[in-house]
Amino acid sequence: MKITLLLTSFNGLSQAVYTHLKENSFAVDVVYINSTTMVDEIKNFKPDIILCPFLKHYIPPAIYENYPVFVFHPGIRGDRGAYSLEYALDKKKWGGVVLKVDKNYDGGDIFASFEFEMRETYKASLYRGEVKKGFLSVLDKFFYNFKENKKIPQILNPLLKKPNLKIDWQKDTTKEIIKKINMLDSYPGIEDEIMGIKCHLFGAWHEEKLKADKPKEIIAKRDGAICLSTIDGAIWITHLKTPQGFKLPATYVLKERLKGIKEVRLPLLFDMSYKTFYEISHTMDGDIAYLCFNFHNGAFMAEQCIRLKYAFEYLRESAKAIVLVGGRDFFSNGIHLNILEDSKKNGEDGWSNINAMNDLVKSIIFADDVITLASLHQNSGAGGVFLALACDYVVGAKSATINPHYKTLGLSGSEYHTYTLPKRVGKEMAKKLLEECLPVSTTYAKEIGMIDKVFDDEGYFENLRLYAQNLIKDEDIYEDFLYDKQDFLEENQQMIEKAKEDEIKIMHPEFWDKNSLFHKLRYDFVYKICPTQTPKRLKYNA
Repeated sequence: MKITLLLTSFNGLSQAVYTHLKENSFAVDVVYINSTTMVDEIKNFKPDIILCPFLKHYIPPAIYENYPVFVFHPGIRGDRGAYSLEYALDKKKWGGVVLKVDKNYDGGDIFASFEFEMRETYKASLYRGEVKKGFLSVLDKFFYNFKENKKIPQILNPLLKKPNLKIDWQKDTTKEIIKKINMLDSYPGIEDEIMGIKCHLFGAWHEEKLKADKPKEIIAKRDGAICLSTIDGAIWITHLKTPQGFKLPATYVLKERLKGIKEVRLPLLFDMSYKTFYEISHTMDGDIAYLCFNFHNGAFMAEQCIRLKYAFEYLRESAKAIVLVGGRDFFSNGIHLNILEDSKKNGEDGWSNINAMNDLVKSIIFADDVITLASLHQNSGAGGVFLALACDYVVGAKSATINPHYKTLGLSGSEYHTYTLPKRVGKEMAKKLLEECLPVSTTYAKEIGMIDKVFDDEGYFENLRLYAQNLIKDEDIYEDFLYDKQDFLEENQQMIEKAKEDEIKIMHPEFWDKNSLFHKLRYDFVYKICPTQTPKRLKYNA
């Protein structure tokens, strides 16, 4: 079957669907709806069906009247419009449907559906988690129903309107403010004004200890976030976006306005004993340390790399094995592009960021006194993939997607990838992955040796725990593993370090040269510039 994916952009859900279809032997062609040659691309490919996992634009009648077109709508039957998930956060259950496109907006027949229990979270996390997993779980059922023409009619309720949300700092409780921010996070964010700057707010965390006499006072800052008082407590806001700008840590937007605001620090490894904003935490399960790093969108700035490196090295003193867990929505996506775009010293700060990332990866590769395990329960990309491959073992969840490449942002990459990737998949496959610049599923990653084990999403963390325990349960095997690891690292230290040094030599002009392609591609990425042509790498190649 020939399938066209008609998309606004190649987001996480689209990538998951793309890898699932390709690995199940479908002929898949991607078309961006903003492409100036969209209609011709579809006509030339002659798809049997068009799927739209992520679409923010109307589909022309010339398309849906001539092809069977299906939209992945993140709402239950009867829910219609572009604001489904905003309203979903109020519900106990929610779901998604795959419906046929016709003249009625979200009004076509439903060919597959799923439901899930809601959790307390923000909109984007729901989409990246339950919504993505739900659509993947019904893909096979959808194709069966499509073949058999099994469907149910959509209920033509009125379209949901965009929620008109404002924070009333004089009346809204902490809980109410967090709920409003969560409804519009990560897009478009709730509009407000902080210290005279009009902006949108993101990343709300409940603060349990800090308070002030009146609401909307900035009472503290921490790791780029600001703490604002409320009528009954306080909240942390991690990120702000000005009308003409892009999303940045709050302190990067407010800058000198925060003079005199106290930096309220946490221990290197927060014990999560009370509600507050934190990025790095850990739990111990016997001799196994689970190291969590919840960096926004999986992006690592230099300072975060340094803190995470110190946390990892501290845990080496008390653990037999360390599991790198990553964050709630991402494992890691490598260096922090928004911070670099904001910098007046792009080259210098980019160079600092990649070297800090390399120092972190080095500390993991050369940790010869513990077993290291990476847990790809969520998506990873670029340097984040090679942060995981620095570990002795890598496991992943079935729904996670991996992007083991850099070139789409004009970078050759570092993070010791020229050592860790060929070591696992061989030189030819490593070159193929880096050059093709395509996402792969964890299932395929295991087939080629990039990762060691894949677990179903249901019961993933229990299976991860059992896997980690098995690595250290036999003392003799554990000691033998460490002896072999120490010998290998001692014999190959120069080769490993040379791999990184060679990477850095190539990367140097990519950061420092003002005409480097990286600067343009980073700008397009940060400002979310929609391409007017579908990338060639996503076109079907028989």
